[in-house]
Amino acid sequence: MATRRTKREAVLKLEILEMTPVDPEGPVRRSSRNALAPKRLQYSPEGSTDKTLKKKRKTNTLDDKKDFKEEEEEEEEDVENGDVDRTSGGHGGLSAYELERLENIRQNQAFLSSIKLLQATEELKQLTRPKPSQRGLMRSQAAVKEVLPARKSLRLQNKEAELLTLPPEPRGVLNYDRSSPSKKPPGPLLMDPINMEEGSKLPSQLLELCSEDSKEERKMELDLKEYRSTLKNLRITEDRVAKVVKDRIFSAAFHPCTSSLLVAAGDKWGKVGLWNLGGDWDCDGVLLFEPHTRPVACMAFSTAHPTQLLSLSYDGSLRCMDVEKAVFDDVYDVEDGLKTFDFLSHDCSTLVVGAWYGEVAIVDRRTPGNSYESLHSLDPKSLRCVSVHPLQKQYFAVAESKVVSIYDSRCLKKTKSQAVSQLHGHSLSISSAYFSPCTGNRVLTSCMDDQIRIYDTSALTTKSPLLTSIRHDMHTGRWLTKLSAVWDPKREDCFVVGSMSRPRRVQVFHEKGQPQHTFVDEENLNTVLSVIAFHPTRNALLGGNASGRVHVFSD
Repeated sequence: MATRRTKREAVLKLEILEMTPVDPEGPVRRSSRNALAPKRLQYSPEGSTDKTLKKKRKTNTLDDKKDFKEEEEEEEEDVENGDVDRTSGGHGGLSAYELERLENIRQNQAFLSSIKLLQATEELKQLTRPKPSQRGLMRSQAAVKEVLPARKSLRLQNKEAELLTLPPEPRGVLNYDRSSPSKKPPGPLLMDPINMEEGSKLPSQLLELCSEDSKEERKMELDLKEYRSTLKNLRITEDRVAKVVKDRIFSAAFHPCTSSLLVAAGDKWGKVGLWNLGGDWDCDGVLLFEPHTRPVACMAFSTAHPTQLLSLSYDGSLRCMDVEKAVFDDVYDVEDGLKTFDFLSHDCSTLVVGAWYGEVAIVDRRTPGNSYESLHSLDPKSLRCVSVHPLQKQYFAVAESKVVSIYDSRCLKKTKSQAVSQLHGHSLSISSAYFSPCTGNRVLTSCMDDQIRIYDTSALTTKSPLLTSIRHDMHTGRWLTKLSAVWDPKREDCFVVGSMSRPRRVQVFHEKGQPQHTFVDEENLNTVLSVIAFHPTRNALLGGNASGRVHVFSD
């Protein structure tokens, strides 16, 4: 009987499969929740007790196991004798629902293959974000963090919160010593690279580069069309990106030498890095020094003595790196708060130095010591930038809170100095203000109201007129250095500025607001370059980012 019943069930399965209609659009996927196994209902007679029900259930279970075992043995014998097909029509004895499910899977895979979705997914997995350049300074090994136990909520554990008592409030005046622990000692510091072995000497090529006579006559000024074609020829490659300092770059400059590209950069924690592109000394031509302890906000090479690099820091120190002497000389020193400086004479011996809260000092490097010649209070709120007129060195522009004032250094007073001219129209704080490099007939300002402005300062009237205003996103946030538009020193009418737009870029504009060129490179430029500078004589452009890397575009 069992053998006949098994054969009959196999034949019924085949007939059901053959009679199942095929949907031309593909089988419909059905949930397994609808295919429930039939339930057996057991009715207990009235007056039956729990013990009798347990006995019946136990007896039925044993009988079912016995019958199932006998049927299984008979089915195996029939299969061995060839009475029943083992594969049930080539489908391994699968139900109709299981066959439909396999067909759905096959059709879905065929559809995904037809639109190449699986292939695209694999390609996306292989595509990774470009890794930052590993040239220059090596990344320091991160300290191994101690793994602490997971915190658990006392409320979820039904425990009462611990009662914590606050420490008593301090009484009296807190004395904060701004000097010794956070500042280098006064006096000259030796030029010992911290990225080389102790006692190592400076490479001889460095002095040769810095001593190079770079006083070449400037070429004839190109028209805008030729200038744009020159900018298009500037390229960036993998070997023109290197980590020059360890932290965020606040200032950078090109050395005026022409035989090679020598770059200087200052970072957030007082370090100054020199990078010779193509240099053969350690760290891919990078030398790292530590003359300051806080951000190096401003730096410039002396045009009269190219072996000297002056750097200013928030820690209140202004130093001169002299490659011939291999020292960092102490030029000017206050408690803290220095922000910017510029050369007030053609021989770079006199400086105008600006502090955060509106004080301007006139410093003469020929005078012994590290103090000022005169000190003047201007805007008590803030001072962000000073820029000296390229021809008439007695005039200098100061970016104050919401106005740019032009002063005459010969007429300064200790307080309430009268400005020769003022540039109005800014609604928020001003990041920078620079005279045009050739004639000084223009002043370029960058403001946090998302505007770059160009003023006409050829006449130095009481209120200099506004020529152009260009909208540009200036909101870099907390972790990036503020953007500042700077002139191309080889031209009078074009300037360059970093950008927050994606893909990352650097933009060059004409003074009338016309964009001249946009530097974009998805492989080697994928960060915001806040600090920008053109080479004074060669066709080259540098940009510094928040991780200490310098990107150089050159022909």
